[in-house]
Order: sequence, then structure tokens, then C-alpha cells
Amino acid sequence: MNEASTARLDDLGEQTIAAVERALAAHRARLRTSEIGRVVQVASGIAQVTGFTDVTDHELIALPDGLFAIAFDLRVDGIGLVLLGDSSRLHVGATARRTRRVVDVPVGDGLLGRVVDALGRPLDDRGPITADQRWPIERPAPPIIDRAPVAEPLQTGIKAIDAAIPIGRGQRELILGDRQTGKTAIALDALINQRASGMIGIYCAIGQRGSAVARVVAALEEHDAMDRCIVVVGAGEDPPGLQFAAPYAATSMAEYFMEKGRDVLIVYDDLTRHARAYRELSLLLRRPPGREAYPGDIFYIHSRLLERATHLGTEKGGGSLTALPIIETQAQNISAYIPTNLVSITDGQIYLSPELFRKGQLPAIDIGKSVSRVGGKAQRPSLRAVAGDLRLAYAQFEELETFARFGTRLDEETKKSLARGYRVRAVLGQQEHDLLPLPEQLVVLLATTEGLLDDVPLDAIDAAETALRRVMRDEHAVRGERLAAGEKLDEDARETVLAAARQALDDLREG
Repeated sequence: MNEASTARLDDLGEQTIAAVERALAAHRARLRTSEIGRVVQVASGIAQVTGFTDVTDHELIALPDGLFAIAFDLRVDGIGLVLLGDSSRLHVGATARRTRRVVDVPVGDGLLGRVVDALGRPLDDRGPITADQRWPIERPAPPIIDRAPVAEPLQTGIKAIDAAIPIGRGQRELILGDRQTGKTAIALDALINQRASGMIGIYCAIGQRGSAVARVVAALEEHDAMDRCIVVVGAGEDPPGLQFAAPYAATSMAEYFMEKGRDVLIVYDDLTRHARAYRELSLLLRRPPGREAYPGDIFYIHSRLLERATHLGTEKGGGSLTALPIIETQAQNISAYIPTNLVSITDGQIYLSPELFRKGQLPAIDIGKSVSRVGGKAQRPSLRAVAGDLRLAYAQFEELETFARFGTRLDEETKKSLARGYRVRAVLGQQEHDLLPLPEQLVVLLATTEGLLDDVPLDAIDAAETALRRVMRDEHAVRGERLAAGEKLDEDARETVLAAARQALDDLREG
């Protein structure tokens, strides 16, 4: 090394030393307090900690190895923590540290198209989440003065729901039924049908198997709906703390878009498993059990969740959050503890009958036991004009069908009513993911209620429905768009639709 290089190195070293000395001279040591506790007990999903003096309810507590917990049970002699991770990573004597913040999750457009856990961590191997903000998972429901009436329909594409049990944007409609009766399929179809509406969809899986969640994600991707959806997973193999937090986290993600003036549809699948996870945590924390061993505040944890679903007034942006909670019943017992709680909290229910499912009537919706307490006011006038006759005709048909089983001799008028009812039932059947826009639903239902299908054999109903849908889609698209936008079904519109239906059925018979 020559003398010039040596001199440059010496000069660089002197400059570095001078910079370090200046930084040290400018540094002022500051004390930072940190409250620390000790883990005295660890169980499956929970831990007991002592040493804290000023912890707030639902505060996030940091534990070793990146594990976090929620301060859930505040007592004089210690704090009960709900672990948000694997309890096998924690041991007695470990250090617990206050974070002085509550549990929060990332929110924003960066979550669209992603699969995340209850803390907003990615599960889809697509890299880190780009979040606009972080919001707490527990947020107060909007006050009454900030809410607006439910006045806009949420079209599911399912004839039996849109016509007989309509749902409005901002409504809370419960889906309940026994295991394997198609509850998730209905909620998934509702998410998929929002492709053209611009509505954000959020699917929250609680206690589900990984394979079941994978099928939902695959269906959303297959129907080009995943890019405007978020899937939040509190899987069955996850700790009960993550399963408990999942729906609250999903709701905060939804509220971000609602407060931006957008419409959001959220599905909780399902709250039965959520209640069981909360019961497990409460019993481990030695909270006093009540009916069916559930804690006394089980009603409150669901009501404070579902009350966050609403339609905001125009001064608050006009956004909406529609909730479709799912509940699993046992042996068709809709009067059990958790189902009755949810029925009283929500604005209606869609009941799926295992008997209809076994008969092959899909979707297996029992219209007699299902109700929407809000959606009729938000239903499009054209569909409402048809739906009233449809529901009445179907109710009368079910009574007559029960009476006819006794082998009684029937008059001609009763036979005609039964024939009409069988066709109404056939028309209300629908394949999964075969979703109908409002104009196509309208022509099919109007043709049915007006008796145009009375002479069509039951095994030809599907072909007749296809012909009706095609004529509305191809030849009367402009009229259909106006009816879908809110135009009333006046006499002129009714005659136009019926004439198109008659022509389609005549062409089908001739063909």
C-alpha cells in the first residue's frame, strides 16, 4: 500500500472517530419504564400471570418467542390471558410484558384477494400484507343516529331468497340448519353473486377444517370473486383464542370499507364453533358456567359483534355492512340456546331443512320457517309484485299437500292448486353457483305464478326455465335492466314480460 492510500485511510478513520464522538456527546440517556409480570400457570389456550398492577381489559400482552395474548380476566391476585398462539411454546416462569395497546389488525385495500389469520398475518404465501392502517378488533357499534334505514336490496342470485326471504344491505340475516344441509353453499353463492355490484366480500371461517376453507377459496377464485374478497381464518386446529378473535378481526376489516362509503358483505361460518371456543376459554379461566355450561355473557359477545353490521347515513358516507352469520342446529332443534340467541339478535333467518335436503330439493330452504324482517322494504318493486303471490301460493300448496296425503278425493280446483304448487317448488330449486340476475328471476317467477307452466311436465321444468331466462336475457335486456334498477312492474311491463314468456314456451313446445 503506497503512502497516499495510507493517508486516505488515516483521514477516514479520524472522520469516523469524530462523528462517533459527536453522536455520543449529543446523546442523552432516557429512562423507559416497562411493566413486567410472570407466568404462573399454563393450560391449553390460556395462561395465568401475576405482577401486573395497571393492565386494561383486552390489552395485548407480549410473551417470549413472539407469542401474544389478550388480558381477558382481570383479578386482584392475577390476570387471566387468552393465548393467540401455541401454548406449548410457553412455560411457567416466563416473562410477560405490557404493550399498552389492544389487539389490532391491518385494514385496507391491500387485504383484498388475501387469506389471513385472526391477527391479519398472511396464510397464502403471497408475501407480506400492505396495510393502510391498523384498527382494533373490538370497536363500538355505530350509534342509532348515524344509521339509515335498510333500503337497498342485496341480490343473492338465489330465487327462493331474493323472492321470498329478501335481504337488504345493512341487514343481519341468520342462516341455520343441521350439519351438511348447504348453509355454506348459500353464503358462498351470495358472495359470488356480488361480482357485478362492486360489493366487498369477507368470509370468516371459525373452527373449520383447512380443506373446507381451501374449497371456499377455490370456488371464489373459479368464479372471479376472490380479487374483491378477504378470507379470515380461525381454523379448527388453531388455539381457541384465535378462533374467538377471528370474527371481530374480520368485522374491523369490513368496517374500514364501510366507513369509506362502500358496501360490504360478511359471512361468519360459523358462530356455533365461535360460542364453543368462548365456552372453552371461559371454563379454563374458571368463570362460572350457566346454561349448557356457556358463560353468562355468551349473548353479549354475539350481540356486540352483529350490532356492528348496519347501513350508515349519507352524512357518514352511506356505506353498509351486511352480515350472514351461520349457526349449526342439532336434530332440527332451532329452540336450543345458541340458535335462539342468534334468532333474537338478527333481523330474520333462513332455515335449511334436512328433510328437503334428503328429498333433493336444493337449496333446502324451508320457506315456512324462514323470515326476513327488513328485506321486503328493500326489495325491488318489480320482484315484490311477483313475490307476494308466490309466497302465498306456496304456503297454500304445502297445506294442501299435507291434506292430500290422507288419500282424500280432491276436486278439480284443488288438483290445479297442487299442480301449480309442484311447479313452484320445482322452479325454486337451483343448482349451486347457478345464479340468476333479477330480470331472469322475474320472468321465471311471473310465468309460474301466472300459470304458464301448469301444463309443462315436471321433468321439463328445467328446460322451460332455461328458455325463459334466455328470452329475457337476449330479447328484453333493456327492459330487464330498467326493472333491475327499480322500475315498477306496471301493466305494460307485465304484459311485455308475459308475452315474451309465452313465446319462449311456445317455441320450446314446437321444438
